Amino acid sequence: MDKKMFLPLLFLALSATPAFSQGAKESGPSSESIVVASTSWTAAFADLAGLDDVQTIAPAGLRHPPEYEITVSDIQKIRSSSMFIYAGFERMMQTIGTSVGDVQMVQIQCDNSIATVTAMAEKIAKLAHTEKKSKARVKDYVETIQEGAKEVQELGLQGAKALVNKNQIYLAKDLGLDVAATFGPGPVTSAQIADARSGNYLVIIDNVHNPVGAPLAEAAPNATYLVWRNFPENVGHDSLEEMVEDNIELLTGAFGED
Repeated sequence: MDKKMFLPLLFLALSATPAFSQGAKESGPSSESIVVASTSWTAAFADLAGLDDVQTIAPAGLRHPPEYEITVSDIQKIRSSSMFIYAGFERMMQTIGTSVGDVQMVQIQCDNSIATVTAMAEKIAKLAHTEKKSKARVKDYVETIQEGAKEVQELGLQGAKALVNKNQIYLAKDLGLDVAATFGPGPVTSAQIADARSGNYLVIIDNVHNPVGAPLAEAAPNATYLVWRNFPENVGHDSLEEMVEDNIELLTGAFGED
């Protein structure tokens, strides 16, 4: 779409009559309400908060969902919802801002640590009045990571020296790895390459959504190079837990346990 045409259409979308009342905004979504999330990652947090059938704006299959360019129909989709969940780093937020009519805008922090997932799920659940369902789902998520940490320990990897992309440090720490240094999200530096060469790292963990660690892997051929995800490849129940399980299996499988 021509940008000159997009701007007036965007204005019309933002100024359209909202589908939900102010009362719905204050009390949280009802069972008939529509909840929309910016990406598959924020949608996964909504799932852990006890919400079902969450819709997304950025397609789950994108390599880097935060760069998705929002459309007029996307904005209308948000306006027809009762709650919109976002992280704040999405490009779309530069276009729509943090207020869209009477839609309840909920900003969350996104990383896959036990602490953050627990806190953000609780934040959403309180607004949606889904605390009981959320606690059960978060419990399963936490147990998945705890079981992964147990496997890491059994493989003798607890405290293993790791060089980790900044966007993947949270799960690595929860699993018991020693995140001795980080890199990314920008291109690696000559100093980081030199450190990788001399640092005696057992594992290098990169981020599939913006992988930049290949030069580090070349500099440290004895280190195991893995690439983890943050954004689930699908939108649905247990999507974050399943993605984390895949990340854990990449790690344990590389060191002898499938």
